[in-house]
Amino acid sequence: MAHDTETGIEHGTGTGGSSGPDSGPGRDGLAAVLTAVGPRLREVRHRQGTTLAAVSEATGISLSTLSRLESGGRRPTLELLLPLSKVYGVPLDELVGARGSEDPRVRPRPFVRHGTTFVPLTRHIGGLLAYKEIIPPAPEEARGRKLEQRVHEGYEWLYVLSGRLRLALGEHDLVLGAGEAAEFDTRTPHGLANAGERPVEFIAIFGPQGERMHVRARPAARD
Repeated sequence: MAHDTETGIEHGTGTGGSSGPDSGPGRDGLAAVLTAVGPRLREVRHRQGTTLAAVSEATGISLSTLSRLESGGRRPTLELLLPLSKVYGVPLDELVGARGSEDPRVRPRPFVRHGTTFVPLTRHIGGLLAYKEIIPPAPEEARGRKLEQRVHEGYEWLYVLSGRLRLALGEHDLVLGAGEAAEFDTRTPHGLANAGERPVEFIAIFGPQGERMHVRARPAARD
């Protein structure tokens, strides 16, 4: 059931006229962190190609609350952020921009889009993004089909870890094996598929435009 509580995050204050943690630079810093949460939530949702309605259904948070949270009209609370962190597969500290710098390790949370498993290898929102991708084998009758090709701004790098990756790039139809790499301007029409009988695993590096196209966009309907 959807909920729409209006509880804000409470912070201790000093007593007897003394300065508490809600005053001074610390309070300004907290305000800046909270202000940045809404845009960060919207960017994460857009990157994952989902809608507010879908998130509302998955979390039980009302559609109006989610909309106000992203627009900055609603103050973020743990009650709201914890289920969003789980649904998006993004650690809570990243959602609030409070990740510590002492541990450089990335703890990926895989997710599946359109049959492809994506394992994030970067934790920064924005900039270049790296994924390990796993594409399962296609049915035998579908392996020779012409691939859907897309174009977008940016550049892309691929490195095959195992299996056979089909790369349709412009007029070229190539198959890359384990240990082979490719790089190309993504303004050239391109598409990817599994060319073998077992899953193909590869590393892909691209910018935000590439992620929107490969992670968010839905594949074209098959005839």
